[in-house]
Amino acid sequence: MSNIPPASLRGAVDLSALVARANRPAPEPGAAPAGQQGIVFDATDATFQHVLELSSTVPVVVEIIAPGLAAALGPIVESYGGRLALAVVDGQSNPQIAAAFQVREVPASAAVVAGRPVSLFLGTPSDAEVRQVFDELLQLAAQNGVTGTLTPSDGEEPAEPEEAPLPPHHQEAYDAIARGDYAEAVAEYERALRENPRDALAVAGKAQASLLLRLGGADAAAVRAAAAERPGDVDAQLAVADLDVSGGHLEDAFSRLLELFPSLDAEGRTAVRTRLLEYFEIAGQDDPRVATARRALTSLLY
Repeated sequence: MSNIPPASLRGAVDLSALVARANRPAPEPGAAPAGQQGIVFDATDATFQHVLELSSTVPVVVEIIAPGLAAALGPIVESYGGRLALAVVDGQSNPQIAAAFQVREVPASAAVVAGRPVSLFLGTPSDAEVRQVFDELLQLAAQNGVTGTLTPSDGEEPAEPEEAPLPPHHQEAYDAIARGDYAEAVAEYERALRENPRDALAVAGKAQASLLLRLGGADAAAVRAAAAERPGDVDAQLAVADLDVSGGHLEDAFSRLLELFPSLDAEGRTAVRTRLLEYFEIAGQDDPRVATARRALTSLLY
């Protein structure tokens, strides 16, 4: 992980937790995420969805530590007066979180802003270096509309977020995703894009909501079996590529579709190209895997 947050919030994350939201009750409006106590709190694989929800209010630093070690970033996070939160994760006991952030050694720190990951640093740099990274993280969050503040609690009651309002269609889409209505979320992002075709967050949001909509009710084993039985079938390969992306396996999805592309007719090529462009939006244009896949797609097109 680098010492400086990247310039984009988008990244390859496991979206399966978001898919599971359809089976969970939506939070009460304005309620703090369940399981959160104060600004610094523990997080697990089972509760990490709450970190994603809180990250739409403030940037959430995620400190992944080894069993028995104490978190080091709490005092610094608390000194920001509620503009940051800290989720402390035992990396050994919570392998899904560690895998989602591609952590291979601990301690390691990342962050989540508006549900998207931001790489921070490995180890524990000096306080001055940590503050420099956190200051840049706050600037990045502000550029993406995440400017809320948590009210520090006495540790017994959940912190109350003061949420910065989202643009209307974005809020409607967020609410739709929270209740598992991905079709409505797609529709709201489309309305936002009709009003402002250059709304980059709406483009990315629509791509993610569309993926969630396609994955709804999918039987992963059946999808993979169909893809194995019909290696030249566009629909079967697109479906399994969706599964790959939802699990964070971008390279597998890109390779699958790029290898299929030359054998397709015009209609099939259009379908694959369109889906790849959606995946690029989900991953973020600054992801090196996107750059590699985009070059490969361009060479196939021309």
